[in-house]
Amino acid sequence: MTPRIDITLNVNGSDHDIRVEPRRTLADALRQDCGLTGTNVGCEHGVCGACTVLLDGEPVRSCLMFAVQAQGRRLRTVEGLANAEGLHPLQQAFTDHHALQCGYCTPGFLMLAAGTLERHPDIDDESLREVLSSNLCRCTGYQNILRAVRAVRDSRRLAREDAR
Repeated sequence: MTPRIDITLNVNGSDHDIRVEPRRTLADALRQDCGLTGTNVGCEHGVCGACTVLLDGEPVRSCLMFAVQAQGRRLRTVEGLANAEGLHPLQQAFTDHHALQCGYCTPGFLMLAAGTLERHPDIDDESLREVLSSNLCRCTGYQNILRAVRAVRDSRRLAREDAR
């Protein structure tokens, strides 16, 4: 029997004290030990991006990380996007621009887009297209996903200009 170790994961601002095998993936720990099932597991090889979460603000593939590697770091999952006031602007834009169909890849795209726009608020279209191409979607054809993320980027840009 593999020994288990106690770790604390800070996810969406809340601490989760869990006991895991050292080899348990972050994706599995989030879903099974923290009860946060918004992070989907697709390929389990880091290719599809369905398991993307933010680790200290950076998008990471949670199927490629061990849960123990995230101890002492800040995690954000799709459950951490919306708040009591309503949907996160990206979630609303995905709805408004029909950027989801089956929805399986959506949490990964939302977290990738959130991390990208937070780090690079003025990302150009070509770079945005390149970033988003790192996640896979079998249903939408990507154009509406790109439109949704562009809409949020552009509205934030206008808000910053109006604030000047």
